This record gives sequence, C-alpha cells and structure tokens, in this order.
Amino acid sequence: MRLAAVVVAALLAAEGAVLLMSPRSGVLEPRPIDITGYFSAAAIDRARDYRDGVLWIALAALALKALLLIALVARPPEWLTRVRKRPIVAGAAAGAALSLALALVTVPLDAVAHARAVDVGLSTQDWGAWAADLLRRTAVGALMAAPVAAIAIAVVRRAPRRWWIPGSGLIVVLGALFVTAGPVVLDPLFNDFTPLRGQARADVLQLARAAGVEVDDVQVVDASRRTTAANAYVTGLGHTKRVVIYDTLLRRFTRAERRLVIAHELGHVRRHDVPRGLLYLLLVAPFGTLAVARLGEALAPRGARGDAAGPGTLPALVLALALVALPMTWISNQLSRRVEARADTFALELTRDPDAFIAFERRITLQNISNPDPPRLSQWLFGTHPTIRERIGAGEAQKRAGGR
Repeated sequence: MRLAAVVVAALLAAEGAVLLMSPRSGVLEPRPIDITGYFSAAAIDRARDYRDGVLWIALAALALKALLLIALVARPPEWLTRVRKRPIVAGAAAGAALSLALALVTVPLDAVAHARAVDVGLSTQDWGAWAADLLRRTAVGALMAAPVAAIAIAVVRRAPRRWWIPGSGLIVVLGALFVTAGPVVLDPLFNDFTPLRGQARADVLQLARAAGVEVDDVQVVDASRRTTAANAYVTGLGHTKRVVIYDTLLRRFTRAERRLVIAHELGHVRRHDVPRGLLYLLLVAPFGTLAVARLGEALAPRGARGDAAGPGTLPALVLALALVALPMTWISNQLSRRVEARADTFALELTRDPDAFIAFERRITLQNISNPDPPRLSQWLFGTHPTIRERIGAGEAQKRAGGR
C-alpha cells in the first residue's frame, strides 16, 4: 500500500474505533448555560490567560522535539549509522540517549511553565524539588526507553517488512503491562500513597455498594507536595486496580463534593473503562503500527535504508511514531470526552445531588485555574474531558430532570 493510503487507513481505523466504542446511552445532554452566570469576568480572564500560556508552551515544546528529531533524521550521529556489532544493545543505548535528548531540549520551557505555575499559586514546589522531579522523570524515561528500543530493533531485524504485525501485538502487551504494573512500580517512584481511612473511606464503600462495584483499594496520594490542584483517578488492572484521591481534594472540598468525585471514578470502574481503553488500543494498533512502519521507511536516511533494522533508523521511527500518534490522539480524544461525560452522568444519578455537582465544578475550576470555556479547536484537539460549561450544563439538566 502507498504511504498516504496507509496513513489514511490508520486514521479511519481510529475514527471507526471511536464510533464503535463511544457510549450510546447513559450520557446527559447538557443544558445551554451562560458561563458568566457561574464565574466572574476576572476569574475567566485569569484562567484564559494562564491556560493559553500553558497551551503555547506545550506547542513550543512539541515543535522543539519535532525539530530535534528532524535534525537527527537528516543527519544522524555517526556512531548510530556505523553500528554493525550488537545492534540490539546499540539500539537500547540509542533509545536511552534519544529519550534523554528529547527531555533535555525542553528544559527551558519546562522551567518557564513551572515559574508561571508558582506565580499563580498552582505549584507548591521550590526550584530544588522541581529539579529533582525533572531528573527523576528523565532518568525513568531513559530506563524505560532502552528496553523498548531494543525490542523494536529485534522485531524489525526479525521481519524487516512485516515487523508491524508482531509490533502491534507488542504495543498492546506493553500497554497492558504499563496499566497493570504502573500503580505498583512506577507511581511510588514519584509519590507516597496511603490507604484512605475514616468517613471518606466509609463513603467510598457505601457508594461502591450502591453502584454495584467492588472496590478494595482506595489510596490517597500526596499531591500537595507539588500542587494545589485537586483530582482523583482510577488506575491499574486486576489486582492492581485502585481509586486514587488527591490529598488536596480531601482537605479543600466538602463531603458532598468528594462523594461526587468518588462516584465519578466508580463510574469508570462500573463501565470497565480502563480495560476498554486497552480494547481501543487493540483495535487501532495494527493500522497505526503499519503507518509508522511505512512512514519510518520513507523518513529513514538514505544510508540507513539498506540496514532498516539498525539503530540508525531509530530517530526516523520515533519521528514517524510522533507524526502518526498525534492525529490519532486528536481522534481518540473524542472517545475520552464521551466516556468522561458518561462518568459524570453516573455520578449525578448515583448521588442525586446536582447542586453539589455544580458547586464542585465551580470550585475545582477556580482551584485548578481551568478555562471554563476553551476555544472549540483547542478543545477538539486536546480536550480529554467535557468543558466546564458542558459539565455544569449536565448538572443543570439533572436538576431539571428531577435531581435534588
């Protein structure tokens, strides 16, 4: 297949998987609202100013990484293209080095982002703690990139033209491994977790029983060591499945508001959203990996094309992966927003407290300095959750439908 046809097929496969897996019921239609009735003009302007800056910094970081990859593809380091002995070991070294380079090239932008977060009161870290986190993330990223790159080189050497077939399977396996092992292997490297106790735990168990969900592990993460933002999430698979709550959420929000957040996360558990995410990956991985393979071949430097399994082609493969993954992520965000809207609806129906839901959305928007009504294009490309306007609208719809 021609390159253009392969890329189009990958994007169509992603869109088809979104249509296939999007919730068809259990999602409230938000009522139209005037966002200025819930937030002051000053709060909206402050959030827009901060979040617009965050977006531009992220785009600049993306551009810097792309330019670095393009430069490495156009003129790869000599040691990469001349490796003949132990190419798999060399591939591991190249993977780690590439991960380090991609992390270091954006350090100035990372520093600007941190300074802005401190200025608005969102970050609680001093520069020393921030630098330690950066070094830890960079080191872990390099250590993870090394075996992944080695496996990639080994698979490509085994089947130079058809490596995308086993490669797509390995992507799904790695995704499942990351989801399963992440909570017990990776997360503790960056945060401390303690079991949730007291009334908050009793609320979780009561809501879980009402939802028909089995939850044994509820953890509190010490997010306040880095941020004043509040959040909660579901992570893990099988015996590592757990609900994680920010300590900032427990300290700054009312019991009714916390119950709504917990109910939202239980909605993800009830609908099996984590394993369904792996199913989505299973559906799109073959087409996406084929597109990466063909694009990587087209981008590979001429001198390396005869040695398609060598580490010299690794920058081309990473650039191809980025070019394919970015539009596929834009597409998959449609599914993410719909799944999150369903979890919101689940929380509203379980707690029957739309007033607390609306109050929570207002408070967390101010707490996290979130833009309550981002530009449509920005939301379509990068939004993984419904907008605050849509979420408050869902709460208003529940009130009108007979919620308390």
